Amino acid sequence: MDTNERKIVKCHICGSVTVDFYDPVFDTKYHHCPDCEFIQMEVGKIVTFKEERKIYDYHENSLEDEGYVKMFKNFIDQAVMPYCSEGSVLDFGSGPEPVLAQLLNRDYKFEVEHYDLHYQPKKVYEGKIYDVVLSTEVVEHLQNPMEYFNLFHSLLKEGGILSFMTLFHDNDEEAFLEWQYRRDVTHISFYSIKTVAVIAKMVGFELIYTDNRRLCTFRKI
Repeated sequence: MDTNERKIVKCHICGSVTVDFYDPVFDTKYHHCPDCEFIQMEVGKIVTFKEERKIYDYHENSLEDEGYVKMFKNFIDQAVMPYCSEGSVLDFGSGPEPVLAQLLNRDYKFEVEHYDLHYQPKKVYEGKIYDVVLSTEVVEHLQNPMEYFNLFHSLLKEGGILSFMTLFHDNDEEAFLEWQYRRDVTHISFYSIKTVAVIAKMVGFELIYTDNRRLCTFRKI
């Protein structure tokens, strides 16, 4: 076998064969799906769980951070409240301090539970279903996103909503290499508007809202 022959890498979303492009600044290869537009970092460059935790520990987000709180309030008001204004919520990937969960309970009177792989690893959601599942600035960190989107679907009541936040790319490889968002080494999975539409259809969701920049809401069908 020719050692220079390209290894076929399939898209982690739709399974199509991807096309590679290279980032010379970080010496990293990305795999770009021509069908659903998903972009994934090469597996060999993904940081370890321990390294990821060290990076997250530098985050200092809290209720005292007005900018952080404003970002979450905007997310809630645009991507959650128009579609569900009461009930039970799971905040999936809540971070070192569950600011979003606190806001939802304090200001919006939702019943909230939260989970985080690093900081709240007890799977409080097992055996439960919710009116709302939220995941903010999480899906870009997932190596196998479909596993989690299927999990979110299973955790929702019929008609329940999944609202999530991540910056969408515009399907331009040159622009992607200049994009600040992908410079965070823990960001390994990148979505376009088309990507999330494909995910919704594959999993059993209806895409009911997006701001075409970073916010998205699915309804379970």
